[in-house]
Amino acid sequence: MTAFDTLTDILTSRYSCRAFKSDPVPRATVEQIVTAAGRVPSWCNAQPWQVLVTSGDETDRFREALFAQAASNSSQPDLDWPRQYTGLYKDRRRTCGWQLYEAVGIEKGDREGSGRQMMENFRLFGAPHVAIITSEADLGTYGVMDCGGFITAFCLAAQALGVATIPQAAVAGHGRFVHEFFGIPDNRLVLAAISFGYEDADHPANAFRTERAPLGEVLEWREG
Repeated sequence: MTAFDTLTDILTSRYSCRAFKSDPVPRATVEQIVTAAGRVPSWCNAQPWQVLVTSGDETDRFREALFAQAASNSSQPDLDWPRQYTGLYKDRRRTCGWQLYEAVGIEKGDREGSGRQMMENFRLFGAPHVAIITSEADLGTYGVMDCGGFITAFCLAAQALGVATIPQAAVAGHGRFVHEFFGIPDNRLVLAAISFGYEDADHPANAFRTERAPLGEVLEWREG
C-alpha cells in the first residue's frame, strides 16, 4: 500500500462522530495528534493555532455549563455566521441534516425532536474531551485560514490513531461564554471546538455517512 492509499483510507474513513464512549484518550495519544496536526503549512510559518483540551471532570463541568448557556439562546460568536446557504450548499446542508434525523428516528416536521438532537452539540455528544481551537486576532483571515488546516489535520491524525472527532462551530457560536469559562484572552479568536474520544459504533447517530461532491463540481481546468 502506498502512502497515498493510506492517506485516502484515512480521509474516507473519517466522519463526524455524534456519539462517544466515556473512555478517555491517553494524554500521550492526544499529544501525538496535536504534534502531527502542527505540521500543516501556515502563512509565514506563523502557526497561529493554540489548543485547549479538557479531560475528566473539567469536560463534564464545561459540558453542563455550555448546555445551560445554549438553552438561554444567547449566542455571541467571535466570527460572523455565514450570511446564508444557497444552491448546492443549501442542498448539501439539508441532506446532511435529514440523514442524521433519519438515522436517529426523527421524522420530518418533528421540530421538538430535531431541537433535542441539535442540543446534543452542547452536550459534546458525550465525548470525554473537547479541544478549543483559537487563533491570534491580529492575524485576521489568514490566521483563521491556517487554523482551518490545523483542524483538518487534527481530525485526520486522530482518525489514524483510532480516535473519533467532530469539529463543532456550534460551540464557537458561544465564543464569549467560552472566553469567560476558560479565561481565554480577547486577543485570541475562538474558532471551533473539536469533541473527541472513542466512537460508540452502536449508536444510530453514527450509522450514516455524508456524500462528497463529484469531481466535476470541484475541479475546473484551464488549458492553453
